[in-house]
Amino acid sequence: MKFLYIWLSFSCFSAWAQQKSPVQYVNPLIGSAPSTTLSAQRHSEAGSELKGQISPAIGHPHGMTSWTPQTRRTETKCIAPYYYTDTKINGFRGSHWLNGSCVQDYGTVTLMPFSGQATTRPESSYSHNHEIVTPSFYSINLPDYQIQTEITATPRAGILRFKFQNEDTHFVLIEPNSDEGEGFIEIHPERREIVGYNPVHRIYQGWGESAGFRGYFVIQFDTDFEAFGTWQNTVIQMNQTKVKAHLKEEAVGALIQFASHAPTQVTARVGTSFTDLEGAYRNLKAEIPDWNFKKVQESSEEAWNRELGKVQLKGKEENKSLFYTALYHTKITPRLYSDVDGRYPGFADDSTIHTAKGFDYYCDFSMWDTFRAGLPLHVLLEPKRSADLMQSFTHMAEQGGWMPIFPCWNHYTAAMTGDHVTSAIADAYVKGIRDFDVQKAYSYLRKNAFEVNRDVKSYESGKGRRGMESYLKYNYIPLEDSVWQAFHKREQTSRTLEYAYDDFCLAQLAKALHKTEDYQALMKRALNYQNVIDPKTGWARGRYADGRWSENFDPFAIRVSFITEGSPAQYTWFVPQDVHGLLKQIGGRERFVAKLDSMFEKGYYWHGNEPGNHTAYLYAWAGEPYKTQKWVRQLISEEYGRGPGGLSGNEDGGQMSAWLAFSMLGFYPASPGRPEYVIGSPSFTEASIDVGKGKNFTVKAIGNSTKNIYIQSAKLNGKPFNKTFLTHDQLLAGGTLELVMGASPNKSWGSSAENRPSSITSN
Repeated sequence: MKFLYIWLSFSCFSAWAQQKSPVQYVNPLIGSAPSTTLSAQRHSEAGSELKGQISPAIGHPHGMTSWTPQTRRTETKCIAPYYYTDTKINGFRGSHWLNGSCVQDYGTVTLMPFSGQATTRPESSYSHNHEIVTPSFYSINLPDYQIQTEITATPRAGILRFKFQNEDTHFVLIEPNSDEGEGFIEIHPERREIVGYNPVHRIYQGWGESAGFRGYFVIQFDTDFEAFGTWQNTVIQMNQTKVKAHLKEEAVGALIQFASHAPTQVTARVGTSFTDLEGAYRNLKAEIPDWNFKKVQESSEEAWNRELGKVQLKGKEENKSLFYTALYHTKITPRLYSDVDGRYPGFADDSTIHTAKGFDYYCDFSMWDTFRAGLPLHVLLEPKRSADLMQSFTHMAEQGGWMPIFPCWNHYTAAMTGDHVTSAIADAYVKGIRDFDVQKAYSYLRKNAFEVNRDVKSYESGKGRRGMESYLKYNYIPLEDSVWQAFHKREQTSRTLEYAYDDFCLAQLAKALHKTEDYQALMKRALNYQNVIDPKTGWARGRYADGRWSENFDPFAIRVSFITEGSPAQYTWFVPQDVHGLLKQIGGRERFVAKLDSMFEKGYYWHGNEPGNHTAYLYAWAGEPYKTQKWVRQLISEEYGRGPGGLSGNEDGGQMSAWLAFSMLGFYPASPGRPEYVIGSPSFTEASIDVGKGKNFTVKAIGNSTKNIYIQSAKLNGKPFNKTFLTHDQLLAGGTLELVMGASPNKSWGSSAENRPSSITSN
């Protein structure tokens, strides 16, 4: 494959004198093919987890609409728009795919150039040797039609250039990709323009129902139409200007024929909006007011370099490619939802058009995944955007009546387990993010944590914690409660562990807001994990209402009913709020370490899904941080690669890449909601992070190599440093963490009790 390298000069790079800008290291195709990593192959029972589910997203960081080549026409759940192993391209999509997920695309529109005979299903073979892919530019030759296609984009609009290279009849087909058969399109030939919409439908709770808004688009061409028409399935109606689908799975669209039969170039610019057609027009006019393709491309390139350039690196080139691609993946979602004038569709059942004043409104939060590292990474690198994300949550709660659990498609979903918006907001606040209405946010977070939603209709729709009545009654969710009104049913032990952690996070926010009574109650509930960790076996386990443990217990069984996407052994470690307490619950330090060792040495650890992403960092609490250093380096080596199959599982909104980005820098937020980062083993000889206000925090790893992975000694700002964690304030203050690396572990560094990370229970 080829990559377009555009040289840009930025003053912030001058001190580092990099030969390449950060965006030049990004390979957007990583994760677009079935995984080739060793770990993913070991966990072949995971099915879709073997797919990174990445479609190359061309546009802007966190853009409303990204552009991608399309090899699959559908918006069906778990089918990404693009797969590297597919042999045909059938369009170029304005996509809202949740990167690296097993969900569905929505509100999309596809353009496909072709030549020859009119058809409603054009497609062409293609070669990756002629594919140029960067975050800001895509180019491909379609040999079946002899057409070169180029794409670049702004946050809310795209511009596509079609170079018809042969003498033939030239067409562009446009399709609103409505699997529900509700697409609409209208042609205005006198304006060289096509407008339309693709209604959005819900997923998980309320699956298939209208989400209450649409993906709108306006497409303008720089070339007159020689002929035009609409189509339904395979039937083309020339000279017809308008068509709307009326049957489920009925495909409709527009077909445009251009004036010249000789080689020619046609440019299309596309404005998109979730609000209305007027919003799509305004977004297009504001972001692409002319036909200057190069100007848009350079603006996109600059935007990516500005964000990726918050981190500057010294080290191996291949590691830079891994890191910057990972950082790119974390900056696709959450997705911008508000138009250039701030308007956006109301959340959930609120049909009002709202206006975001003083902030940008975002949605598409893969919360069960990204609360772990994705959202904490935004807090560190993009505090202004992080504040907007927290304000977006707050407005969702205002408009819907409950704080959402997993807000996607601008609606409640109740997808997955836990209530991790709580973690995200608490983590942001305790790390200094203040520019959002925290009091209002707290009131809705508290409602989630203390109230049972007894309104049957709204509960079924996804409002309120699942299984909350049982949780408040028993301090765990017993096996008798099957949690039917959820996409993930049962999974009682996982829910208990996650709610206990979320209660800890809310307690930290309550403490910061001087809500003492709430703090005390929530800190007591933060210990509820003890009710589902069997001290006899030392593993997480299902439990009945009368206190009996589940029968026929196998801690390493996958997909047991009371565990979410994993095994009891894998979920045992999800007690980030009280690792010292977990250590005691399991039976002491030696047993704790032995069980941790077995996870990695016997292959029970599964990195390709998120619940255990922090597990390798837990050795720091047990006084053996050198094992964290060992396993983090090994995970980086075995779980990630630079080829299309280089993700070990679903990317899930950027979480897998956020783990990699943090871990390659040398520290990780193992317990979001607590402003600390556990130190691992950095991949670079030097990494400098722009932490704002003109300050940088630098991690230097002296003697670092593939063999020298162990910390021998450390200094923070020139003074000896033996703690196994950094605080957020230490990062924001700027300075240098200097690590001397070696090939053998220094078992004494960081091992003493006073140097271990924080926990509810004392050492």
